[in-house]
Amino acid sequence: MRFLKTIFFIILLIFPAKAYLQEDAFFKDFDDDIRGKYGLRIMFYNLENFYDTRNDSITLDDDFTSFGMKYWGKEKYNTKLNNTYKVIASVGGWEPPEIIGVCEVENKWVVSEIASGTPLRKFNYKYIHYDSPDARGIDVAMLYRPDKFTPVFHKPIRITFPFDSISRTRDILYVKGLTITKDTLHIFVNHFPSKYGGAMLTIPKRNYVATVLRSKVDSILAVNPYANIVIMGDFNDEPMDESILKYLNAKCDTGGLKNADLYNLMCKLKTTEKIGTNKFREQWSLIDQMIVSTSLAKNVKQWHVKNYRAYIFKAAYLLQPDETYMGVRTFRTYTGSKYTGGYSDHLPVYMDLIYE
Repeated sequence: MRFLKTIFFIILLIFPAKAYLQEDAFFKDFDDDIRGKYGLRIMFYNLENFYDTRNDSITLDDDFTSFGMKYWGKEKYNTKLNNTYKVIASVGGWEPPEIIGVCEVENKWVVSEIASGTPLRKFNYKYIHYDSPDARGIDVAMLYRPDKFTPVFHKPIRITFPFDSISRTRDILYVKGLTITKDTLHIFVNHFPSKYGGAMLTIPKRNYVATVLRSKVDSILAVNPYANIVIMGDFNDEPMDESILKYLNAKCDTGGLKNADLYNLMCKLKTTEKIGTNKFREQWSLIDQMIVSTSLAKNVKQWHVKNYRAYIFKAAYLLQPDETYMGVRTFRTYTGSKYTGGYSDHLPVYMDLIYE
């Protein structure tokens, strides 16, 4: 623990940031145990508008170009890239996370830059990305360390709303792979439709995506009720909202879990954490979530979730004082139209899978 604290403060010196939360409060919650050969740290992070600097004529990325409203040039891009690396490295602890799900990346180029254009290149990260039909041109993607995880199949799951043929949203990314023990792990990376246009009006869209996701999960569990499944993403809904609780049917109690059930690792955090993963005005919400199949939630042998919980990575450098609504808020790249050089409007979440 003492060594990790030292490294953390060296990072703060290299990348200056004000510490607005007590350091001890953060490290008390952070799991810095060495994962070893049979450990997988799985992380999800909404990168918030991580665009390249070039204009794409078929997407709404004009603001994030050198001549756009954000004046998004190479210097700002490189700051965003380095900030992203810093967060990933910090979440990993002794070594970077083995599997990283991300959303709000513009294209394959940006994902490849995270993997090979930063010191993460030392760990030989590979990535999986597909262009989605989202109007803003933002996608989901997954990075992984091939020494710990080997994909054998992956595909995008395209979303077409039967009640709205015009709207387009992000794909769900499905990845099937093998762990170092040759066990199969199924991963879904998500970015559900936002509440832009009205929270109530957009509920049907999130419910529908949850239904599609659940059907894919059920098809896996029908073949193998003990399948190891990890679902992560920005769901734009909280654990108790109907898209998650009813349509995805991710339960909050492990007590009565059956083989075909899903367990939401974030439910307990809703009552124990003072902050969530995203703040809108004065309200924190827990919309970035980790959900697993029963086998990972209840096993005490083989692969299972360590301590049966997930974590919000709430390091002080990711937060700043909220002078309008009190408390703290996320330290963003932009606050409105003002460039602040921060990280994201979301905090990362992570969990550990271990094999015993």
